Amino acid sequence: MIGYLLRRLRDAIPILLGVNLLTFVLFFVVNTPDDMARMHLGTKHVTEQAIKQWKVEHGYDLPLFYNATQSNVAALTETVFFNKSLRMFALDFGASDDGRDIAHEIKTRAGPSLAIALPVFVLGLLVNVSFALMMVFFRATYLDRLGVVLSVILMSISGLFYIIAGQFLLAKLWRWLPISGFAPGIDAWRFVLLPVLISVVGGLGSGTRWYRSIFLEEIAKTMSALHEPRACQSRAYYFAMCCRMA
Repeated sequence: MIGYLLRRLRDAIPILLGVNLLTFVLFFVVNTPDDMARMHLGTKHVTEQAIKQWKVEHGYDLPLFYNATQSNVAALTETVFFNKSLRMFALDFGASDDGRDIAHEIKTRAGPSLAIALPVFVLGLLVNVSFALMMVFFRATYLDRLGVVLSVILMSISGLFYIIAGQFLLAKLWRWLPISGFAPGIDAWRFVLLPVLISVVGGLGSGTRWYRSIFLEEIAKTMSALHEPRACQSRAYYFAMCCRMA
């Protein structure tokens, strides 16, 4: 297990570097610092001196990748790429163009985000796996076919519809939950419950079909490895396989 985790971490390094480089190219090469300065200062009556001053104030006056005016390591560190992009690997996110501390913003907003994301992940996984196992257990029956049809219908509905319907029914019409806002402490569940329910219901169709496909594939692999696959198609066999995959 430790070797597997180390290999995954090793493989993640070039992926993160590649994504970081690609993002930097999109934001600073395709959209140059001069373009960003004009966007913030306005396109009318903007002088070159004002653009240069804005770039100096925000640290965009340095070369992008290599600073020929510096020597040794400073030729690589005194660049926009190092100061604005590579520093994030050390969790130094710097400040936004309007002066806000990005690390402080992340700390402030991480709590409410995790309060929604973690219950959605756990509850969604439990619901999707449970429905998928039930469909696999009743494979090739009307329950399985009905489940597939319902899953396709749920997948065909836009996620925006679930949001509007959930807010209208649960918050506006029935007034069971608040429609927006957040409160720290134990009162947070009242604000978290609505987006969690909407997210779980909205992902039910795709999640159920996804796990159903995985479970059926694993059962087929096991059956093909046995000498008498027909004898393994009984309800007892499927029940045992479903319990193992659960």
